[in-house]
Amino acid sequence: MQTIPDFNEIVEHFCFKGDFLDAVPFGTGHINATYATRFKEPGGLIRRYILQRINTQIFKTPEQVMRNIERVTSYLRNKLDPEDADASRRVITLIPATDEHFFYVDPDGEYWRAEVFIEGAKTYLTASTLEHYFHASKAYGNFQKDLADFPIHELHITIPDFHNTGKRFQALIQAIEQDVVNRAVSAKPEINFALQRAKETTILLEMLANGEMHERVTHNDTKLDNVMLDDVTGDGVCVIDLDTVMPGLAVFDFGDIVRSGANTGLEDEPDLSKIDFDMNIFNRLAHGFLDATRTTLTPVEIDQLVFGAKLITFEQGLRFLTDHLNGDTYYKIHRLSHNLDRARTQFKLVQEMENHFDEMLGMIERYR
Repeated sequence: MQTIPDFNEIVEHFCFKGDFLDAVPFGTGHINATYATRFKEPGGLIRRYILQRINTQIFKTPEQVMRNIERVTSYLRNKLDPEDADASRRVITLIPATDEHFFYVDPDGEYWRAEVFIEGAKTYLTASTLEHYFHASKAYGNFQKDLADFPIHELHITIPDFHNTGKRFQALIQAIEQDVVNRAVSAKPEINFALQRAKETTILLEMLANGEMHERVTHNDTKLDNVMLDDVTGDGVCVIDLDTVMPGLAVFDFGDIVRSGANTGLEDEPDLSKIDFDMNIFNRLAHGFLDATRTTLTPVEIDQLVFGAKLITFEQGLRFLTDHLNGDTYYKIHRLSHNLDRARTQFKLVQEMENHFDEMLGMIERYR
């Protein structure tokens, strides 16, 4: 169990303005520990910042993670319109540490970072309107567009093979063969579902190797709640949670917000009758993303957006099923067969996408 941080000591190592007042837990994230801090500046102004302890169990090269974030945010900031009154909210602003790095390592070896609190906007775990999906997807599209000419070789691969679906499938095959906790028989329908789609797992990476697809700067965790939406206009203000920024495929970034956003049920819903694929949500996601990227993505990339959504959903199902067969060693579980339930929901979504595939392609054509 983590001890209570010594915030007075930690904040001394960052270039904050004013006097430290307090720090309280903030947000709903499950990986990093996040706190909202307050400082009182000369003249009495109270300003808020975000302070985060990076989870080094997940991000094993935190200095490379921070270097990626620093490079990407600096690049995006240089592209901002100086006449935009909202420019200060358009990209994360890191607070430098006193040693000129953008992180601090405390005496316990924990890595910390700080950034300006973005006021007047918030994230949503669940959308209140369809327009939330449109604006969040457009924000991710703008992220792609604004970084289209970023020198991608400058980014570290902080999680190797993160979206290598072929390797995820091979990991499943190994788990089936080893069957360390004797679960393969009870998961036979899910295993068969995966095996029937084996040939699809390498298609996109083969296209990348052949030069048909382009490697781009990708976010790699494009959930609805990683975009801050303006409290008044509802527009996407800023893409946040950049820990997984690295080279990847744009179709997977689009695909992941489709996977997480268009599901009518919970990710671990045991009642599959509650799992459906919402085409109205997909319509708004496609419209928003392509409004931003139609002149940036190649025709081939746009052609593969629907397949990318299906494949990233299938990949997540593979990961859940593999962990179930391995004895639940990666994802936290709260009940027996929790990971199997998660795999089933993803595979149900895959099946629904297959059923609606032509309709989804039609929507992409409408907005391309």
